[in-house]
Amino acid sequence: MTDDAVPELRASDADRERVAEVLRDAVAEGRLDMEEFEERLEATYKARTYGELTPITRDLPVAGVTPPPVNMVKEPVDSGSWAGRIVGGEGSSTGAVAILSGFQRKGRWTVPKRFTCFSFFGGGDLDLREANFADREVEINCIAIMGGVQVIVPPGVEVVVRGIGIMGAFDQSQEGVRGDPGAPRVILTGFAFWGGVGVERKVTRAERQRLKEERRQEKLERGSSAKQLYGSHHDALSGLHDAHREAMDEHREAIRRRHEERRERHEERRERQRERRDRRHRDWD
Repeated sequence: MTDDAVPELRASDADRERVAEVLRDAVAEGRLDMEEFEERLEATYKARTYGELTPITRDLPVAGVTPPPVNMVKEPVDSGSWAGRIVGGEGSSTGAVAILSGFQRKGRWTVPKRFTCFSFFGGGDLDLREANFADREVEINCIAIMGGVQVIVPPGVEVVVRGIGIMGAFDQSQEGVRGDPGAPRVILTGFAFWGGVGVERKVTRAERQRLKEERRQEKLERGSSAKQLYGSHHDALSGLHDAHREAMDEHREAIRRRHEERRERHEERRERQRERRDRRHRDWD
């Protein structure tokens, strides 16, 4: 459609189809949500003149018009981006302790050159996915006695395990995975006695959602009809359902862990009570 088109001129089926194609591109790029797309698509097929079609795509880019270049996609991690996360200086904290309790470090925090954590009849979570690093190589010293520590690293980070387990274990499943150029190295040291130190490699929740959104957008782009677009909308709802189910699973797991910790504390109190009773009986004898 050109700027000099007479508004009262009757539009053809081909004109309406060109406008519909612009709308499909816009929803695939995320410029329109499904509700806006459906409203505009209905108005497109009802339009009889150029004057009725023009406002439908007035705020959308069309052929021959190049929008400002804005990168809204997170590119794969490269050496430059990793360099931006190695900030130097001191860490946000140098240690954590969990005695019949738990600790957690997650989100935007700075891992120091050496971080020491101690867990006794408790548990801790160290999430490094969004963390900055004080140095190219950091050491996390874990001491787990009848407790546990879970370390979560993002893809691209090299993990070296040097901890020792006696009737316990250090997870070595992620050792040997090559890191990205310029990415930090995490060295796990320490001691596990009747406890464990686990290592897990996961992307952030935002990154996982972005990948889901990319897959959904690819399905939308492959679709060329309203029926296929509606099917993609159903896929998006399924993705939300999966996210809800995952959140519920995490909630149930947290409740289970709290119950387990309470049970362990209860058993410890009962054991102390039995020891006191036995001591009194020996004293009476």
